[in-house]
Amino acid sequence: MAPERFFLELDPPGNTSAELPHVVIVGGGFAGLKAAQALRGKPVRVTLIDKRNFNLFQPLLYQVATGLVSEADVASPLRQLLGKAPNIQILLGEVEEIEPTAKEVVFNDRRFRYDHLILATGSGSTYFGHEEWRPEAPPMKIIEHADEIRRRVLMALEEAEQTPDPERRQLLQTVLVIGAGPTGCELAGSVVDLMKHAVANEFKQLEPSQSKVVLIDPGDRVLRAMHPSLSAAAGNYLRSLGVKLELGGRVQSIQGGTVTLSQKEADGSSSTRTIEGGTVCWTAGVRASHLGKLLAEQTGCEVDRGGRVVVQADFSIPQHPEIRVVGDLCSYSHTADGKPLPGMAGPAVQMGTWVARDILARIQNRQHAPFRFTDFGSMAVIGRTFAVADLRGLRLSGLPGWLLWGVAHLAFMPDTENRLTLLTKWLWQIATNQRAALVITGRPGQHMGVEVGLERRELASAPALVEAAQN
Repeated sequence: MAPERFFLELDPPGNTSAELPHVVIVGGGFAGLKAAQALRGKPVRVTLIDKRNFNLFQPLLYQVATGLVSEADVASPLRQLLGKAPNIQILLGEVEEIEPTAKEVVFNDRRFRYDHLILATGSGSTYFGHEEWRPEAPPMKIIEHADEIRRRVLMALEEAEQTPDPERRQLLQTVLVIGAGPTGCELAGSVVDLMKHAVANEFKQLEPSQSKVVLIDPGDRVLRAMHPSLSAAAGNYLRSLGVKLELGGRVQSIQGGTVTLSQKEADGSSSTRTIEGGTVCWTAGVRASHLGKLLAEQTGCEVDRGGRVVVQADFSIPQHPEIRVVGDLCSYSHTADGKPLPGMAGPAVQMGTWVARDILARIQNRQHAPFRFTDFGSMAVIGRTFAVADLRGLRLSGLPGWLLWGVAHLAFMPDTENRLTLLTKWLWQIATNQRAALVITGRPGQHMGVEVGLERRELASAPALVEAAQN
């Protein structure tokens, strides 16, 4: 039996008039937060709904996973960022249904009206139809995932310290990272730095030379989305750190720390090989939030292969100009080259700001300039003072790239206190090789059951996946 639902229209925040247009924003990530900030103090009522009470700075999750910084350094409470605005209300909950005809969303078993709806629920990880791999190789999309990776790496080292068998010890000192995009490269470089320095300074039985990180990708180079010269620089630097690059192999199975790869040979045949490690991490696939699929079912809008909602030039969907979809959840192809905008912080911030201003323009019957994305480039940090950056043709690597990367990430960080904390910890780590957050917390696998968004619906429709996730 479906849960009983009832209608509850919450009072407008502060002294805001109930007659003002009501903008509901679902998701407090980069796009949702920027939309809310652009509407702060404007003649609208704003309600921001998120299942978490904080904005997560996802690009730095790998630093949580490797003990460089703590969870609070990359998470800013939404109420501290927006709570003082008199026209903004923040509600904790997960939107489970959208009813476009009634202009209502359903969350916490309540119906909530809107005049304008902004969906910015981001993305999660995909295992390309192999959800049974998830418990074996944690992804890195939320804080709990980063905590789980850190716990597994550190626990493997602790076990290795007490293991008399040299082969078992070497296995425990091996970390496999699947996916050689920016997240995979950043994680691999940080993990190998953590293991070598921790082993050399803090463990008595372990040999630093036995610590190994293997970066696995089906492509022919790391950072395939970047210029080949930057890919080569990143690959060479990773090798100099001691990271082994396993390129050209596609994952066929992951079981008990063993990853099986298949690879096409020059004569057209295929071969398989296995790689073993004490810890396996997954950074290879991204899928849009399940809310996109839900919206498609309710409105008939189109979604792409990754589950992203195909939007019009103003980020609305056909026949529903009051619904906008931004950030990683949308597929926006109204660009000069017709290619969809990438799921990165830069586009998300620009989308959220533009949509908020466009809604205000429509309410006030004003013209608003069309959305134009400004591409500031892409970057990835590979080591303590080494990064690669491509700024619209200006390509930097090494220390100059790292300085640019640091400035850009501090600028995007929404909370001033976190900016200062991060800068301090980065400088301390550079000077001392010490990491600030190497505590082991939690039980084995406890974080793997944390849902990113509406995942229980998908799992419930596939009993086999539920059984695999529980085992």
